[in-house]
Amino acid sequence: QVQLVESGGGLVQTGGSRRLSCTASGMTFSGNTMGWYRQARVKQRELVASDISDIIIRYADSVKGRFTISRNGAKNAVYLQMNSLKPEDTAVYYCNARYYRCSTWYENDSWGPGTQVTVSS
Repeated sequence: QVQLVESGGGLVQTGGSRRLSCTASGMTFSGNTMGWYRQARVKQRELVASDISDIIIRYADSVKGRFTISRNGAKNAVYLQMNSLKPEDTAVYYCNARYYRCSTWYENDSWGPGTQVTVSS
């Protein structure tokens, strides 16, 4: 079965940086649209960044200019570089594959455990 694993989270001060990594077994990132999501306490999960084969990259307005999504095909890994972190960035971060069909985007059902990012003041 597909198994996603996120890593790289931790405690960071406001203005600091972190790089999150995502790896998977049972699937290949190549040829798939990949996305990074986050879910803050008592908040719904939101899409932070989307990477369509490194050609079309979208970011949420809240992170645009500060976060960068990238991938390494040889390592079958996807990354999220986070700079100028703010307390409101505190959340559990997840990666997943995204699919577009019937004019709607969907995510793979096998969500990973996520990685906690906490930004302190």
